[in-house]
Amino acid sequence: MNGQQQRQAEIVQAIALKAQNQPLLGSGLWFHSDIRDNYYYASYLFAAAVESSAILHDPADAKKKAESVLTKVLHLQQNDPDQPLYGHFPLNLNPSPEQAHPHELPVELMGSLMAYFYNRYESELSTELRETFETGLRHIYLGGFFRKPLQMFNHHEAKYTAAKIIFGQRYEDRELLEDGINSLRKTMERVTTQGMPEYGALPWFWHWVQAFTCAWELTNDSGLKQELAELLDYLWNERSLFYLKGAWVGAHSRVWPHDAPADRNVLHDYVQFGDFPLSKDMPRTEYAGFFCYPAPEATRQRALQRKEPIEVHKQIIKIDTGEEIPLHSYVYVTKDFASGGIWERVKEFDNEQIRWLVSFPVTADNSVNQLTFFHPGDGYRDGDPRHQSEYAEVLYDKNRILTVFPVPADHPHQEIIGVLPKGTWIMGEAGLFGQVQNCYVSILVKGNYSVEELDTYNQVRLQGEPAAVAVEVLGQEEAVKHDINSLSSFVERMREANLTLQHGADIPTRLTYLGISSQDKLELTFTAEN
Repeated sequence: MNGQQQRQAEIVQAIALKAQNQPLLGSGLWFHSDIRDNYYYASYLFAAAVESSAILHDPADAKKKAESVLTKVLHLQQNDPDQPLYGHFPLNLNPSPEQAHPHELPVELMGSLMAYFYNRYESELSTELRETFETGLRHIYLGGFFRKPLQMFNHHEAKYTAAKIIFGQRYEDRELLEDGINSLRKTMERVTTQGMPEYGALPWFWHWVQAFTCAWELTNDSGLKQELAELLDYLWNERSLFYLKGAWVGAHSRVWPHDAPADRNVLHDYVQFGDFPLSKDMPRTEYAGFFCYPAPEATRQRALQRKEPIEVHKQIIKIDTGEEIPLHSYVYVTKDFASGGIWERVKEFDNEQIRWLVSFPVTADNSVNQLTFFHPGDGYRDGDPRHQSEYAEVLYDKNRILTVFPVPADHPHQEIIGVLPKGTWIMGEAGLFGQVQNCYVSILVKGNYSVEELDTYNQVRLQGEPAAVAVEVLGQEEAVKHDINSLSSFVERMREANLTLQHGADIPTRLTYLGISSQDKLELTFTAEN
């Protein structure tokens, strides 16, 4: 086994043991909140029973249990071609699986993964389950969830494209296969020339990777396999640019709670790169333990070797608003931290854009590893820092970020929220100074603030007219250059830093900052729109 295969085996074993030890509900399933979790757990338990039986205390019983759950999942498929969502599965199974209605989402990825699983384990399945899989896959094919044109080049369409290829080949549907190949080529052209409109979208980036890896695994056509490999090379190169030891650095167009304010959906990164510890908490299993496209060595080395800091600049063309909107992202990546974000505010789906982050490596306990400040927007609630307002002006420069929050005076919510990872923090009149992992962090503020220690991170509440922050981060090696060897010496040096704010009714707002890591003064100037 190579390193990637060993890490995959580690994931298979960990999830299989969880599945074997978790009691089934009265329905014969483990979960009712999401049907997919049952399918994934059963897949891993079955794989371990037939390939790694030594780790299970009763492999025969484990296999039987896995087959039972897989059968129950497949039996929940809508198999009546005259009904809406033919070929689909329900999503939420409450109050009971029998009452659950088909939903358009589960089959998008799960359908292709079912084809992969059946192709790999057909000979190991019981006769009954083999027939159930055959029937279920044909319902997926005939239901044709993937028969849709390319429009937005998003994660839904990526999964449609891969499924067209997978099911077109499986059922020798030449027209469908050709549609998939054409969609693949258009997708490749779009993302390589205009970027991925879903920048930093988690977990949906991993749906791109899994869908096209699944197609790559299942095709025997060498030409098509090469075209799929080129797209996968692009995707992993994109990942490597925004990678820091399991963290996805920089801005996010969308993100689920398991990746904000902590990077926890890390299984695919763990298999590919393996340079951070794997936590026992695996919030989204999917198929990281089953397949992994080997990224080009140059891509892997870019992600793994961070001897020198790099700056990553990207332009992305958004099209889902009905017009083409150019967006620009920036991130500064070192071996100890990364900082940056996107210059433009866009109200993304569900208002989940995270404008900027300071990110630290993923740790074994899955603790919060992101630092940010924002004004809460639509959808915000305490403890969920994914919903920000448009009231932020930003300036990024390597290890420094300036932000002013021009919240209108008549706005009902004036507080700015800050998220600080656990570490050692010192509160001062000018702001906060902390040590997080191997880094020293200074946050100078304009306004009055308070800090509340929550279970997983520290939350700052800041108010000003307007409020503003200047964040400066020093990694270990940079700190040594400035004769900083402790948090107290860092605080002493930061007395040299200066943050000034000019603001008035008839003048532009100007935030000026001079820190310690650069002699360059940063100045953020803007005129508030009326």
